[in-house]
Amino acid sequence: MYSEDIDARRGIAQLALKGFFNVAQRWQLSRPEAMTLLGLTATSTYANWKNGKTGTLPRDTLERISYLLHIDDALRQRCHNDLHLCHWLRETHKLLQERSPLGRMLEGNVIDLHWVQQHLSLLTSSLDAPALAFESKNVADQSPRATINSL
Repeated sequence: MYSEDIDARRGIAQLALKGFFNVAQRWQLSRPEAMTLLGLTATSTYANWKNGKTGTLPRDTLERISYLLHIDDALRQRCHNDLHLCHWLRETHKLLQERSPLGRMLEGNVIDLHWVQQHLSLLTSSLDAPALAFESKNVADQSPRATINSL
């Protein structure tokens, strides 16, 4: 039974990282930016994860990826294309005291990802795309698998 649990956690890790690296590419993140969003300091761990060499992921990392996937999903529904999305992420906003959403997330704490995700509808109100009926979810209450499957 323990072996099955480890296999399931490895599967979740692979799915979560695949989703994260798709987001990182779409958002045009640099390696340091991507590492900060994942909560990593070791470049070797990042390189291993990017090359598909994963075991299980810490709960903190899964929570971070879950927030990022939710943010990305909401932005893709609001933005015209990936370039528009990248521009919006780096644009300053009054609600963020003239910082960008990406800048807030790059402060490096899980709470910063949570804050951006929770305030996304206010932050995106200026976008020209159709209004999104985005309902904030507390992803901390969801399992990583449920979060990934909901996308």
